[in-house]
Amino acid sequence: MRILVIGAGATGGYFGGRLLEAGRDVTFLVREKRAELLAKNGLNIKSPFGDFTKSNPPTLLAKNIKQPFDVIILSCKAYDLDDAMASFAPAVGPDTAIIPFLNGMKHLDVLDKKFGTARVMGGVCQIAATLGPMGEIIHLTPMHGMSFGERGKSVSERSKRIEAQLQGAKFDVRASDVMVQEMWEKWVFLATLAGATSLMRATAGQITGAPGGEDFIRWLRAEIASIADAAGHAPRAEFLERTSSMLFVPGSPITASMMRDIKSGARIEADQIIGDLIDRAETNKKGALNVPLLRIVYTHLKAYESQLG
Repeated sequence: MRILVIGAGATGGYFGGRLLEAGRDVTFLVREKRAELLAKNGLNIKSPFGDFTKSNPPTLLAKNIKQPFDVIILSCKAYDLDDAMASFAPAVGPDTAIIPFLNGMKHLDVLDKKFGTARVMGGVCQIAATLGPMGEIIHLTPMHGMSFGERGKSVSERSKRIEAQLQGAKFDVRASDVMVQEMWEKWVFLATLAGATSLMRATAGQITGAPGGEDFIRWLRAEIASIADAAGHAPRAEFLERTSSMLFVPGSPITASMMRDIKSGARIEADQIIGDLIDRAETNKKGALNVPLLRIVYTHLKAYESQLG
């Protein structure tokens, strides 16, 4: 099975690198500068689960795509989606499966329109990683997993084939029969964490340790969960319990990548992670929902974006 990983940044580089380590047929679709850096320094992963180096990893430029791939793993930032789709479009054939690991849900509509619903699966990944000064991938925490699957369907034969190829590569992987539910749940958690830590410029533990901090996070999460509920995907009790241990444990060091991006003056996914939730709160079939805290978060993020120039 030929697998094309779009980009070789922190997320794509980590999962693609682990698949290479396991002997899978993986190619990275990259821009020229990244291709040159990988050819010079190799693909380097620094991880609690063991380091890995692959000299001169297989890379491909968009202009050199000659044939379709079986699976395309897409993990770009949502604001780069249009450029990414244009670059990998020649790699999409009649039977290609596209697995996107983007935040939120809006990207599904964009991908469906471009490539057709049958080619676009759902996906969720869990990893905290960043790029070092030499382009190395630094895996920050002992968390590295993904789930994927058909949207609104049970596990298909296609999902089983892909799962078999992705297993055995050190990270956790699972074909899901409730993929859309899992995507909504991740969105609830991510928007809560990103909204709170970005607004407060603090870790979850620092927020909950401040007067009213824990209540703020709980109220924000409740607003976001109400949007998921209105869409027919209320967060399950076990999900809320599991993620509460990360949000509310005393001294929790957890932050969102959005907060780290703000601190470094980088672009953020304000519209895709927060703005789209507000749009759905206003237009859902059960009537407009009241989400005042989410609106404050969004105003804050858009004010930050206005300073980027």
